[in-house]
Amino acid sequence: MLVFIVPLKSKAVSTSWSRVSQLVERCLQSACGQTSPAFQVILVCHDEPDIHFEHPNLSYVTASFPAPDCTTGTAAEILLRKNTDKGRKQLQGLVAAQAFSPTHTMLLDADDRVSNQLAQWVQQNPEASGWFFEQGYRYKPGSQWIYKKFKKFHTMCGSCNILRNDLNQIPAEPEYNRGYGYYSLYIDHGKVRDRLAAAGTPLQPLPFLGAVYMVQTGENIYFEASRMYQGIGKYINYRWVTPSLRAEFGL
Repeated sequence: MLVFIVPLKSKAVSTSWSRVSQLVERCLQSACGQTSPAFQVILVCHDEPDIHFEHPNLSYVTASFPAPDCTTGTAAEILLRKNTDKGRKQLQGLVAAQAFSPTHTMLLDADDRVSNQLAQWVQQNPEASGWFFEQGYRYKPGSQWIYKKFKKFHTMCGSCNILRNDLNQIPAEPEYNRGYGYYSLYIDHGKVRDRLAAAGTPLQPLPFLGAVYMVQTGENIYFEASRMYQGIGKYINYRWVTPSLRAEFGL
């Protein structure tokens, strides 16, 4: 079974809670659209989003620690707090996922979309160490065009790794009051492939495009509008958003 863990930022640090709720609802719909029933989705949050979507494979976990203070400090300090909050929620979600005895887990950003083929792929390869997403899409909501990144998608988007559950390095006694480094395995998505390769448990590239990195949503932690077309050329191409693409990723 594949378990998706979705950390959601709090209402207090959101620019628009209605927009955050809309984005995460579509993310959850995408994750729950799997062609195989062998999956579970866990949303970890301080505040439940204002959505109407329900699914028998979707559950909520309330964060057991305070939301980050983003009212004081430098921009860099605030970003660090937000990232640490995300790591804490990812860890709490991984802990909660153990109740479902997953073979694999995937950390999924709350505004991204995933292929509906992922759970089926995991079900067919239960012993694999996991996969990193070498290729993926980048998409601005509402556009008729979607950009395909052919290389290093896993360094750009946080929704990019599927790990066999025993490789998650979940502490025996998880703590949620630690600094960034304690959660770095979960937050530093671009380094996961190299870390696991060095440990002798390499990930394989997913043999199909597994995720859509949603950009210019107004609520991205990292993405800036100036980066929308960055890198287009050798490794990025674009295509129409077709009905089949919308169906696969819930666009």
